[in-house]
Amino acid sequence: MTNETCHIPVLTQEVLEGLAPEPGKFFIDGTFGGGGHTLLLAKAVMPGGRIIALDRDPEVFTRKPEELASLPVDFAVGNYCDLPDYLHQKQITGVDGILLDLGLSGDQLADSQRGFSFQSDGPLDLRFNTEEGEPAWKLLARLKEEPLANLIYEYGEERFSRRIAKQIVQRREESPIRTTGELADLVRRCIPGKVKSRIDPATRTFQALRIAVNQELEALRIALRDLPDCLNKGGRMVIISFHSLEDRMVKWAFRDDERLHVITRRPLEATDQELAANPRARSAKLRIAERTE
Repeated sequence: MTNETCHIPVLTQEVLEGLAPEPGKFFIDGTFGGGGHTLLLAKAVMPGGRIIALDRDPEVFTRKPEELASLPVDFAVGNYCDLPDYLHQKQITGVDGILLDLGLSGDQLADSQRGFSFQSDGPLDLRFNTEEGEPAWKLLARLKEEPLANLIYEYGEERFSRRIAKQIVQRREESPIRTTGELADLVRRCIPGKVKSRIDPATRTFQALRIAVNQELEALRIALRDLPDCLNKGGRMVIISFHSLEDRMVKWAFRDDERLHVITRRPLEATDQELAANPRARSAKLRIAERTE
């Protein structure tokens, strides 16, 4: 991997309009990724403002844009759901906005050694932080057939989950599945050829395993419960999601939280112009809520 980011931030104009950064304001980017959103926010809060940039993946900070070195940004490795503890340790009582851009960065997808992409063969890891938890290949090696099928169905919304789980269990009796190529080939053989889709047949299974390995939905659940208390009155939370499971959680949490006023009744999506420049933005949905009392 190069030390320069290849990640293109999504919905940048919508993020800026949603958070409304001004000089002297204090914001958190809970998912640093390639640093594109952090860079825009840091420029907008000068002079006198501050940004905390957080990410679970320590490798992202080795590729941060050089421009950030002269801007008011603090970097930290950690899970965004642990932000209340981080702020407490820093004796920070409230911030003016929080951004969460869920899912993967282009840099993670481009690194064949992480397992996020199956366009090239590599270790089936799928962890955001390789120092935490168990890799996906170990999860596949230990789960029984029914729990594995349920996981693929629930997190991947894959209707052929039982067929896939059965084949995984049969295959591992002969030899364990250790690489992205091995799993992708197995999944593709489980999906009937007559099923038409614009995405690779293996996509949903890889999504499910990634969510499970990193406990992504649990982290989001905790964040939606706890992060509103980190906002100053009038502070905003902006969350970008990339699949329906996350978007539903955000929609319902914003709607049902008495601390928040929903700004976006419908999620904001990428314009045709952005999609032409960055096709990965096609699934992005952005929701905004504002802290009231």
